[in-house]
Amino acid sequence: MSTPTRRRWLAAILALSALPGAVFAATLPEAIDKAITAYRVPQDAISLVVQEVASDVPAINLNPLIPRNPASSIKLLTTFVALDVLGPTYTWPTKLYATGPIRDGVLDGDLVLQGHGDPFLVVEEFWKMLGDLRARGVQRITGDLVVDDSHFDVPDLDPGAFDGQPFRLYNVVPSAALVNFKAIEFQFLKAKDGKHIDIRMHPTMPNVKITNKLTVKQGKCAGYNYGIAMNVPEPAVADHVIFSGAFPSACRSHTMHRTLLRPSTYAYGTFKRLWAHWGGTIEGGVREGTAPPGRPLVVWSSRPLAEIIRPLNKWSNNVMTRLLLYSLAAAEFKPPYTKQQGIDVLRGYLRESGLDDSDLVIDNGSGLSRDTRVTSRFMNDLLRHAYAHPLMPEFIASMSLNGLDGTTRRRFRGRPEAGRMHLKTGRLDHVAAIAGYVVASSGKTYTLSLMINHANAHQGSGIEIQNAVLRWIYQQ
Repeated sequence: MSTPTRRRWLAAILALSALPGAVFAATLPEAIDKAITAYRVPQDAISLVVQEVASDVPAINLNPLIPRNPASSIKLLTTFVALDVLGPTYTWPTKLYATGPIRDGVLDGDLVLQGHGDPFLVVEEFWKMLGDLRARGVQRITGDLVVDDSHFDVPDLDPGAFDGQPFRLYNVVPSAALVNFKAIEFQFLKAKDGKHIDIRMHPTMPNVKITNKLTVKQGKCAGYNYGIAMNVPEPAVADHVIFSGAFPSACRSHTMHRTLLRPSTYAYGTFKRLWAHWGGTIEGGVREGTAPPGRPLVVWSSRPLAEIIRPLNKWSNNVMTRLLLYSLAAAEFKPPYTKQQGIDVLRGYLRESGLDDSDLVIDNGSGLSRDTRVTSRFMNDLLRHAYAHPLMPEFIASMSLNGLDGTTRRRFRGRPEAGRMHLKTGRLDHVAAIAGYVVASSGKTYTLSLMINHANAHQGSGIEIQNAVLRWIYQQ
């Protein structure tokens, strides 16, 4: 930290100390202080701001100006700015083009799929889009499926750069033509004879080869992934997966979610399978290219943005948020859009709204980053700004409802606190964060921003401290 920056930071801290009602380490509420002490987390590793929405003064104001890693709680920033800048009814088109004539149900040429960054082009939406194609009179395609993802200018990123796990769903790299998050569910089922393991894949991808080397061993149902090891011989193509290891005999089944293939080959595998459901055939393979000029054969519109951000925030979907950051560029720039253009739009919005972004470090907008930084004061200001905004209901509805759904569905389940909190969690190694709104037993609504950056905070200590804070707010 430079000397001028340090001076500004210290001056801000001194100014905060003059605020009536400001709470520092020595005067934290007893229940919260006990939880922090019990888990031996130093208070200088915690930033916490709690404020009743009708009050001008925080009820708790602990280390509010120290930039920390917010993990996935930063998704609240990306989604709210997108909601206001793009609008709640904003949609993304996916376009299908024919490169040749269509006669008697035969498209004599290629079919081009042009993506525009739909964050939620899941299997059900893709299937309905192909139904529209079938309704246009197409049944047989003699050429290839050409996938055009040029709407976004995404660099050649290593999906394993974050933590060396390139086939985990949270590491999927954005693409303007991303289908179904490039996700695959593998189910491992013990055969009736008890000596073999059957593997099922959902969705079924005709261009993925599975080699099953699993055996069964006597033992209790325990161990990391129940002894299943996954290997991808050619990671750049990722069309062949080998499962090996010894599956415990006491286990009946196991489910593993991973990502395989490239965006274009995943789109092709999905297309080939779903197109067959509509009685369609395609004779060619897949390649990457660009759409031809002229009118598309089919234009499929995504769900509106206000609906898109609900699965995004409730279930903390990283690649959806990363796509949203690219899409923000549409407010001021022309395609192909870049991540930096999206960041520029986001920062411009903050400044126009009077929200100080001087300590904000944005990486990819999702929180899957070691570099993202934000202060609890900023997050609290954002939450208060959003609460007073006309789009507040859409924004709050996107958050996990504690005890009921999303990432906090198990928090206070069956207790009086359940359903009283709209929250966004964040978790990385040594990072635990939570932000959102709590309706206290008194009926008052509070904003909350809590970030813990400390060794092993992502384990039980972080959640227990969060729960102590949430209980205290509910009791107000």
